[in-house]
Amino acid sequence: MYKAPLTEDINPNTLNIDLMSSYEIAKVMNNEDKKVAAAVETQLKPIAEAIDLIAKAFLRGGRLAYFGAGTSGRLGVLDASECVPTFGVAPDMVQGFIAGGDKALRNSIEAAEDSKEKALEDVEKFNPSADDVVVGISASGNPKYVITALQFAKEAGCATVALVCNPEAEVKRFADVFICPIVGQEVISGSSRLKAGTAQKMILNMLSTGAMIRIGKTYKNYMVDMQMTNEKLTRRGKKIVAEITGVDISRAEELLKQSDNKIKEACVMAVKNCSLPQAESMLKEAGGILRKVIK
Repeated sequence: MYKAPLTEDINPNTLNIDLMSSYEIAKVMNNEDKKVAAAVETQLKPIAEAIDLIAKAFLRGGRLAYFGAGTSGRLGVLDASECVPTFGVAPDMVQGFIAGGDKALRNSIEAAEDSKEKALEDVEKFNPSADDVVVGISASGNPKYVITALQFAKEAGCATVALVCNPEAEVKRFADVFICPIVGQEVISGSSRLKAGTAQKMILNMLSTGAMIRIGKTYKNYMVDMQMTNEKLTRRGKKIVAEITGVDISRAEELLKQSDNKIKEACVMAVKNCSLPQAESMLKEAGGILRKVIK
């Protein structure tokens, strides 16, 4: 028997929100949002399990894919798209799929979440293998699109993760790791783009960022594999090299030019006083982990 998730229940704190002033609306929404971080905190153990699964997949050459519908799908696509410039990874290493395709990123295509066929089409595009990890994202955990994607991925031998806000989610059956922050009733009944969406965004940040940290995409908390693709990021890249190695900005700029704007290599060249090929060799031997090279 279908049981509606808590996000669809009536929130007594906002029952008369249509009578509130703008300030009162902002205040009550802020108070409800304060509950989200506490809900996420209860899920730190399964979140850590998922980070480990993803990091291990990356180290063996595997990929990560997010499948979701509506807000959940958009959040997955957003997280995937940010991994390329932030961590300098290949575009296919982290992929996001949304029910209804790219058009659904800007337009509401709600019926797409009920389509098993669209899920199968997208999973076939991803072409999962046993080296990969697939994450299904949904507030309720019940859309056919997400269930089918996770089921197909599991049958293909993938490690699977479900990120939902409903402990009774159907998708739980196909998840190796089940992440379920209970955020409670939404400010507007059923509008899971609110607290549920905020919780999902926070957890997706943890999954991708945590896995990238574990495979050496940062040195301390510096983004050392960042792509320097605009003026702001170019300034940041020079600053990172200067702060890590102790050289001045002009020297950092020179080293980055010599290394084709590769921050890790520039840092090794500065600390080890070596050539680019030597820096690349040392990094390769260290598995790409800058800390192992420059201590």
